Amino acid sequence: MTQSALDLDHLPPLPCDPSPGIGCIGAGFIMADCHLPAYRAHGLNPVAIAARTEPAAAAVASRHGIPRAYGDFRQLLDDPAVEVLDVAVPPDVQSDVIAEALRRAGRIRGILAQKPLATSYGAARRLVEDCREAGVKLVVNQNMRYDHAVRGCRTLIERGTLGEPVLATIEMRAIPHWMPWQERQGWVTLRIMSIHHLDTFRSWFGTPVRIFASVRPDPRTAAKFAHEDGICLYVLEYDSGLRCSGLDDVWAGPAREGAEADLGVRFRVEGTRGMALGTIGWPAWPERRPSTLDYTTTDGGWQRPRWAEAWFPDAFVGPMAELLRDLEGTAPATATGADNLLTMALVDAAYLSAREHRAVAVAEITGAAG
Repeated sequence: MTQSALDLDHLPPLPCDPSPGIGCIGAGFIMADCHLPAYRAHGLNPVAIAARTEPAAAAVASRHGIPRAYGDFRQLLDDPAVEVLDVAVPPDVQSDVIAEALRRAGRIRGILAQKPLATSYGAARRLVEDCREAGVKLVVNQNMRYDHAVRGCRTLIERGTLGEPVLATIEMRAIPHWMPWQERQGWVTLRIMSIHHLDTFRSWFGTPVRIFASVRPDPRTAAKFAHEDGICLYVLEYDSGLRCSGLDDVWAGPAREGAEADLGVRFRVEGTRGMALGTIGWPAWPERRPSTLDYTTTDGGWQRPRWAEAWFPDAFVGPMAELLRDLEGTAPATATGADNLLTMALVDAAYLSAREHRAVAVAEITGAAG
């Protein structure tokens, strides 16, 4: 039997009122190829865009039918049509953009920020506190939560379809395109790729008690800049007995050096009454490849719901839709800045664990910053 994907609540709910003006800061790939196509497809209202140069902003504005383009984000912040911000800039400059936006609190009512929210848990906490004091809603673009297979799997978990969770794994073997700003941070995987998977585990099961992580440099990227977190393995421990593990392999064999490629992202959730298996389609980009979800329970055979939507770009409407629904009073956002602090703490704990070769409790990070 094939169960309808609609039964698994795989699509993020949209706002009742899609009209609030969205000001987009940043005109790179994530904004131009993911956010804006998703917004246009679902009737949201981007009214202005800013980039480091006016021609760069104008090119994306023309492509997506945005009425105004600016070469300085402060001009966009002063645009009276902008009520909500979509910030897509590197994490080491994002705090300055948000600080400037908070000076317009009142007219600007909400901010969607990129992940990682900041360069550390402590810096992220200060941003969250500043937004709360200013009365500005903050949501973080942890967009893997809104991938359709990930949402469907969360529905299975929340409904108890799989029984008590026993073991969950996410395995990524992919070769991402690294951004130039990563070199000045010395980051490769934990804060850029693993943060998706750690946040997904949190969205499924809540925050674990502790993490043990082991990392090594990626040989391909090491030839370009020094880093510690290339290939990353980690185990999450929950008091319930649940264990989660992640393998994030951005080397993935010498596929760029002449060997054949074997790339992909797979997840697996085992419970006392069932099991779910999933694939994430984004490594095929720019090919549009929907993620998949198969599951089986003690009541019978495999269920294989399918849908046409793909993570890139369709799921990117989810975080902004959640922010707009919160602002209109329809439903509170879940991927808030406050919630994201626990994902940031988990990432910081992973770095500390890898450096000290020990398991690190999340409370070590949140308590030390307190």
